[in-house]
Amino acid sequence: MEPKSVLEKIKYCNSLTEYSRRKTIPVKVGDVVIGGDNPIVVQSMTTVDTMDTLGSVEQSIRMIESGCQLIRITAPSIKEAENLQNIKNELKKRGYNTPLVADIHFTPNAAEIAAKIVEKVRINPGNYADKKKFEVIEYTDESYQEELDRIRERFLPLVKICKEYGTAMRIGTNHGSLSDRIMSRYGDTPLGMVESALEFLRICEDENYHDIVISMKSSNTQVMVQAYRLLVQKLDEGGFKPYPLHLGVTEAGDGEDGRIKSAVGIGTLLEDGLGDTVRVSLTEDPEFEAPVAKSLVDRYVERKGHTPIEELHHFPITPFEHNKRDTIEVFNFGGSNVPRVIADISAVANITEKEMKNIGHFYLPELDKWKMNDQGADYVFSGDHPIPFMLPNGMKEIQYFNHWLHSEDQVNKFPAFTLPEFKIATNFHYGLNFLMLSDLEVYEALPFLEGRKDVVVILQSDNAHKMAALRRAFISLMENHCLAPVVVMVNYPVQDSDKTMLYAATDVGGLLVDGLGEGIMLGIGAYEGREREQILAQIKLHNSVGFGVLQAARTRMSKTEYISCPSCGRTLFDLQETTAMIRKRTDHLKGVKIGIMGCIVNGPGEMADADFGYVGSGKGKITLYKGKEVVKKSVPSERAVDELIEIIRKDGMWIEPEV
Repeated sequence: MEPKSVLEKIKYCNSLTEYSRRKTIPVKVGDVVIGGDNPIVVQSMTTVDTMDTLGSVEQSIRMIESGCQLIRITAPSIKEAENLQNIKNELKKRGYNTPLVADIHFTPNAAEIAAKIVEKVRINPGNYADKKKFEVIEYTDESYQEELDRIRERFLPLVKICKEYGTAMRIGTNHGSLSDRIMSRYGDTPLGMVESALEFLRICEDENYHDIVISMKSSNTQVMVQAYRLLVQKLDEGGFKPYPLHLGVTEAGDGEDGRIKSAVGIGTLLEDGLGDTVRVSLTEDPEFEAPVAKSLVDRYVERKGHTPIEELHHFPITPFEHNKRDTIEVFNFGGSNVPRVIADISAVANITEKEMKNIGHFYLPELDKWKMNDQGADYVFSGDHPIPFMLPNGMKEIQYFNHWLHSEDQVNKFPAFTLPEFKIATNFHYGLNFLMLSDLEVYEALPFLEGRKDVVVILQSDNAHKMAALRRAFISLMENHCLAPVVVMVNYPVQDSDKTMLYAATDVGGLLVDGLGEGIMLGIGAYEGREREQILAQIKLHNSVGFGVLQAARTRMSKTEYISCPSCGRTLFDLQETTAMIRKRTDHLKGVKIGIMGCIVNGPGEMADADFGYVGSGKGKITLYKGKEVVKKSVPSERAVDELIEIIRKDGMWIEPEV
């Protein structure tokens, strides 16, 4: 365990170097217990209309069979809340007792009905008692207290029903739907998110009601991580009980992007022992969510007993805001540069120009020219297999030192040293040398890094508690005022692609969120006995994941970002189909953020920091946004994508796609 002075500063986890789950009170939800000493619970949410009883039941069964332990169902009005009884009865008739959670937004009376039927209700403090008008209001202490009294009056009946019926509750703050009152006093901040939940929590505690789980969700992973950490600290400071945490990144999107973004937020917190139940929000059928969540949480089942990591004596990172570690600029690493992606192609001998497409560089033989897409690797690590052709401008090759030493070109190729080689070397590149270190070699390397302005460290760890071990190594560099840029390198055994995405997003994303890391490299690992095509497919995945992790951690925007909700019974159009259609027309708009929301509940608020929004406002009708401002209402869906593109064009952010 960390010395007390370090823990007093952070207060959000038991230890920064030893895996240890935060101890919470247990909260019973039917036969499932969240928190306490119980395993992390996996949950998901139906997408079928709640009034479609059989459709909801069939989908719930598919979710349960995919590993879902809690089923959340939207109840936007009284009729849906009442129909939860029919869904519950039918599930029971078929032999399923999985607890149900009613998802409530604007309708307290629906919550009160649902709380008598299901095992848990989720309320959003941003819109349970408030109507959001995006108004800035000046509050006196007296007028602010009047608002709090109004909330108490609206919320108290639900608390009393939950207490009487033994129903649990999630107080689920969303970054994008903070009330005007919270926004006016605290702004669009993690502190505002925390205070939004605490307003409701104080009412519960006054009533001696404690069957509560809390969440702090955002589609911005930095904000999400900071808010959960701050929540834990504020619960402790305020003398509240240690309530269990529900972890989730809202509107993560679909496919690889959705998995990576979810893992950057959720995985970063799980690493430090936070989180008691997890929901991965993907714009896919809900039965695909539970296996992803399970892959994330299963990493921690046997995490205890990892190789010890040296304790911290002080912590030079501010965990509640993003600050980039100070580094010098070495070539285009560090300083004010975005993090770089190094593609490990060292497993492929005699790589061809055509095979470079796997790392985003395309050779056009008829023109004898190269083209690069938005995921063109910055550097390639060829190891012992030098590239046998001339590389295009902008892409650079890194070789093992002993190959570089005998290379004809020691200017445009760069050496990678082991520590023993680096200590005795007399030949260096004039401006850029890579030093490959394990976390355990950092102290030994420090004297050899002192005063050097031509070295980038490639840092890796074999510790099972990888993110914490790498973070500890960064702190050693910071404590010793070493400003060398660091590329984080991670290696995993041969495994399915989902795990590679999730593990890299957790281990490297968790560092990036805290401002640590000037680059990413996914090592190719064990490749003996594998076919060349398999290795190239792995290289392609690693390159894509590298860029995806940097984007999800908000440190390098290299492609269009889609903030799309996971669909639910409120959704007014086919989200998966619509997201695919919008992506097809706009995925060349580098760095532009587009929110795609199924209904107004997940509308302008949930999109939080999207540049443009596409929101369902009625059957076949779409409302289009620029930021949080409505630009066009009730646009027929068949015209809506064209109209969205026109809005982007007028804003000066449209570029024509290449033919």
